[in-house]
Amino acid sequence: MNVSVTDTANPVLQAVMAHTQAENPSAFLAVNEGNSTFTVPGLDGAIVYRRVGRYAVQFGGPFAARDHYDELLGRFLDHIHDEGLRLVGVQLQRDDAEAYARRGFTVNQIGASWAVRIPELTLRGTRFMQLRNKISRAHRNGLTVTEVPAGEWAEALAGIDQVWLASKGEHVRPLEFLVGQVGGPMQPLRRLFLGRIEGRPVGYISYSPVYGARAGWMHDLSRRIPDDSPGLMEAINAHALEQFRQEGVEWLHFGFTPFTGLDQAHEVTGHSPGFQWLMHFLWDQGAALYPAQTQLAYKKKWAADVCFPEYVAFEPHASLAGFIHIFRASNAC
Repeated sequence: MNVSVTDTANPVLQAVMAHTQAENPSAFLAVNEGNSTFTVPGLDGAIVYRRVGRYAVQFGGPFAARDHYDELLGRFLDHIHDEGLRLVGVQLQRDDAEAYARRGFTVNQIGASWAVRIPELTLRGTRFMQLRNKISRAHRNGLTVTEVPAGEWAEALAGIDQVWLASKGEHVRPLEFLVGQVGGPMQPLRRLFLGRIEGRPVGYISYSPVYGARAGWMHDLSRRIPDDSPGLMEAINAHALEQFRQEGVEWLHFGFTPFTGLDQAHEVTGHSPGFQWLMHFLWDQGAALYPAQTQLAYKKKWAADVCFPEYVAFEPHASLAGFIHIFRASNAC
């Protein structure tokens, strides 16, 4: 079989920028370092995944031209089966979900991505009073926010990361795969806003580009020195939001949050009722696994009310093993 499997992000970037029909707001995460890329000469597109144990954990669906999508997916499945692997795909969009279901996968909603239109977002009014107060308090505490080149602040960013991670607990590890990165060859395409108090870096937010009909920026990695000042992240995001507004950016995306936005109407034919129950249970009781309610509350602060359901596909049936391997690929366990 004439295929190419590499660790370079360049073909993925080209595919993500060229093929936005699936409208995956997290598509830029496909260029993360550490991912593997599957391409086939003559087919326009790429598939991104990580091999974890006996699973290939795929990020998103094929980023491919419509008339090459099905063949690329079929060739990828042939390839991983030849390797003795089973596929689990995560953060699939609705079109992907239906395509995988037609191939016999069990497909369920796993959560949603959230976004807001910047021209319609104003922080005036009683709805945003608490948010404005937190932002004002951060600035009263001396916070200044600027957009900076990541390379010039690498040491400071690493210091913030170290303190932030330590505050999460002794055995917590930094997430990968389904979150973005700072640094590396794709950093010039991201944007970084840094908060400082008396010149000391205390927090930052990295934004990744979003392509397609809802083009804009995605609020991605956010890190802060714990307990340094209330309202740090809110003030940094508000500064970036105003910058984007001045530039005429239409959309601010807040990315994927598992276990949120769950709705029976979003499920596809043949979904697993048992896995559907598990997602609702983890929304209610799964904070120890992932703080979905806290994450969604932050996004809702900004009136992020545009919801994009996202899906997980299991081959052939929903399984706890496949679900766990998503967390393994993300360095969460």
